[in-house]
Amino acid sequence: MGGPDSGCWSAPFPGADGAVRTVLVAAAALVDADGRVLIAKRPEGKAMAGLWEFPGGKVADGELPETALVRELKEELDLDITESCLAPFTFASHVYEDFHLLMPLYLCRIWKGQPAPLEGQELKWVPPVRLGDYPMPPADKPLVALLRDYL
Repeated sequence: MGGPDSGCWSAPFPGADGAVRTVLVAAAALVDADGRVLIAKRPEGKAMAGLWEFPGGKVADGELPETALVRELKEELDLDITESCLAPFTFASHVYEDFHLLMPLYLCRIWKGQPAPLEGQELKWVPPVRLGDYPMPPADKPLVALLRDYL
């Protein structure tokens, strides 16, 4: 059994009221016909600039993760995706210094359009076995091994 002394215990950093702010972000592993995954490099001026991530974005209050992902992929990459083409794959749960990130990751193999970097980000199609070669935010890193093993 795990416990505080097992090495698996990690307490989040609570705010002044004792609560930890959770941020819900939805992301997609877009997989092309060659089995490559699209990653985007965070542009200068954004938090964690220069790191590579799976496309997606914040889920607004009252919004479903799938709806947010369809919206974000249109805004960021000019892709048209229907919710039915998003297959739930896994999720990341990571405590950063000032918030907790919860990020469902969906697989998507069908969309309309060609990815276009509408927010100044650099895009790359990467074979799953090479995803680990790119520096990523801590929350994204555990997803790489899962994708590599699955794809």
